[in-house]
Amino acid sequence: MKQLLALVFLAPLTAAQGDLVASGAKVQRLATGFRFTEGPASDAKGDVYFTDIPNNRIHRWSVDGELSTWREDTGGANGLYFDNKGRLLACQGGARRVSRFGPKGPATALVAAYDNRPLNSPNDLWVAPDGGVWFTDPRYGAQDDLQQGGLHVYWLPPDNSALRRVIDDLVKPNGIRGTPDGKTLYVADAGGRNIMRYRISGPGRLADRAVFIPGSGSDGMTLDERGNLYLTTRGKVVIHDMEGRLVRRIDVPESPTNVCFGGRDRRTLFITARTSLYSLRMRVMGG
Repeated sequence: MKQLLALVFLAPLTAAQGDLVASGAKVQRLATGFRFTEGPASDAKGDVYFTDIPNNRIHRWSVDGELSTWREDTGGANGLYFDNKGRLLACQGGARRVSRFGPKGPATALVAAYDNRPLNSPNDLWVAPDGGVWFTDPRYGAQDDLQQGGLHVYWLPPDNSALRRVIDDLVKPNGIRGTPDGKTLYVADAGGRNIMRYRISGPGRLADRAVFIPGSGSDGMTLDERGNLYLTTRGKVVIHDMEGRLVRRIDVPESPTNVCFGGRDRRTLFITARTSLYSLRMRVMGG
């Protein structure tokens, strides 16, 4: 019962934390008319890239407030993340692979199979400080032609050598994010409705498995500079502190799918939510 109550009542912010949202700031709709937005990721300038999965497009929202279509025919690109060299990586759920996009031309596949069998449908990814890529591989929609014997989490070494399966006991892993120091990994088990936390004990190695936030599913997630974890739930972005306590709810006009920090000073929270892209000015920077 105590765990359930912790999910219902907001834990008070400490004086050091203050309110995480900028004074007077409100959620703003920046662009709309998409079919299903996902996967926001910010580049070094603060431009935010996001996907429109059914339309097979990657869009860019610039720091100058301009929307453009950056790529088409994306292979059903979903989650995005910039690697340590500034290159955009994508989970191409439709093409069943993780790929890298260059400034021009088609994407370069990094991995499309495990144990000589096709991946299910890569969904979300995080690039660690050492360059390794951690990604989830669930499947939404039709469940035919699944050859991996389940829905798992994988680690791809920086040199793109042998792919390693690192988590095989979740119901449906979805969002994934690690801490900037490369020591902790969070995974949203959307099927089991738990947020999991692991200690990264080495390259492609996890230890100390723990349910960090019970009874909470999430699609995407991000972190701020204070270590607060931002999750997307039905109609809201919810923020939990490093102890797992719920400290803030942010209502969004459409159910959010994913979040990231961007903008010139990385103090703007960008929210993909169904047919639109939203933003909210924050006091904190992205982590």
